[in-house]
This record gives sequence, structure tokens and C-alpha cells, in this order.
Amino acid sequence: MQDNDKLDLERITVMIVDDNAQSVDILAQVMTGFGARNIIRCSGAKEAKDILNGRRVDFILTDAEMPGEDGYELLRWLRRDAKEPNRFTPAILVTGHTRISQVKRARDCGAHLVVSKPIQANVLLERIFWVARDERMFVDCDAYAGPDRRFKFEGPPPGEDGRRNNDLPAEVGEATDANLSQDELDSMLKPSKVAL
Repeated sequence: MQDNDKLDLERITVMIVDDNAQSVDILAQVMTGFGARNIIRCSGAKEAKDILNGRRVDFILTDAEMPGEDGYELLRWLRRDAKEPNRFTPAILVTGHTRISQVKRARDCGAHLVVSKPIQANVLLERIFWVARDERMFVDCDAYAGPDRRFKFEGPPPGEDGRRNNDLPAEVGEATDANLSQDELDSMLKPSKVAL
């Protein structure tokens, strides 16, 4: 991030959704430390929906796993059925389970990003900056509604270091070597004894 880049969280309304009161308190303290002053605390998806139906929210931080309706369902509802402008509200999903299937599920329900528990304040702040500078289009079609999911090879926002900066391009070029013959392929796949 460049020195002249600033993010003022004092004027935005943040919604924190988690069935665990301690987790809500911790997230609220972290967001207050970042400068947020308008924080809405929700103990579940139903309460969050009721508020979102009557009030504008600028940023949502929701737990993934909650009894009854979970964070994934809340975000799916937000992207499909919530009133505008809340449908387009940036949302980060917080989860203790970051298996690839859980991350894909979060992506597919319309979350901007996923942050794993236990929360590290610097990681959360970095993700908030990413979301604030995110220029992805909002996609709304039969199969999906949410931020465009096709950004894997673009890397983090400009000016940020990240692990995807060195990803190979998605395009496949012309072959540089001759294709292997069937005999060469068979010999590579043939089981062989190894001395240990």
C-alpha cells in the first residue's frame, strides 16, 4: 500500500454476525481499533436479515458456521434477495475451516474474501484494504450473484505484495518439445521395483 492511500472506517457502518458473543466482541474490538465507530452486532443470520431489510450497511463480517442459517446462506440471500444497495455490500466470511471446499463454498455464495480463525488483526486489515480497492465487477446471473470470481491469476491489488504475483498465465501456448510416443508414456507409467 502506498503512503497516500488511506481508508477511513470511521464513517462506515460495519455489521458483525456471529452466534458466539465472545467472537462478536473480539471482532468489534478489532474493528474499533481500525477506526470503525458504527458497528452493528448480530447473533445470527435472521437478525442480520431483519436489519439489512431496513438499513444500509457498508461492510459485513460474518462467521461461516452458525446454527440454523449459516454465514454461507446469509451471503447467498444477501446477493440474491436483499434490497439494493445492500446486495452489493462487501462481505468477508470468517471461518475456522479453510479447506479448499470451504473456500470454494464461500466464493460461490458471494463472499469477497475468507479470513481464517483465530483472527489476526493485521491479516483482517489487509483483507479489508483489498476489498476496499477491489475493482471486480458484480455478476448477477442464474447460477451466481456476487463479485466476479475470475481473479485467481490477477494477484492482489496493485501495490500489494502477494503469493499470486508470480502465477503463470492462464493461456497455454504452443508445445516446445515433440509429444511423447505411446511407448515412452507406457514406460513412465509402468510399475518398477525400487531398492530401499
